[in-house]
Amino acid sequence: MAKKSSIEKNKRRAKLVKQYAGRRERLKAIANNESLSMDERFAARLKLAEIPRNASATRLRNRCEVSGRPRAVYRKMKMSRIAVRELGSKGLVPGLVKSSW
Repeated sequence: MAKKSSIEKNKRRAKLVKQYAGRRERLKAIANNESLSMDERFAARLKLAEIPRNASATRLRNRCEVSGRPRAVYRKMKMSRIAVRELGSKGLVPGLVKSSW
């Protein structure tokens, strides 16, 4: 199990990303639009810098929904390989069949 603080920090970041997503997208579009003047683009970059850093989607970490583990997380199931194996062997993951040969 991951530290509770790490899990909560990631949840706060996800909330910020969702809150500022539209604003960041608009400002980035203005800042990257080369048909606008340099002053307008620079002003957009300054406003973008005022937005909290944790509002950037690249700061989010994929974590296991069950254990909070940050590594080896399957995106489709949002679970780590360890959690998938444990729940799969108990028969709690639909469509997952334990292989044997």
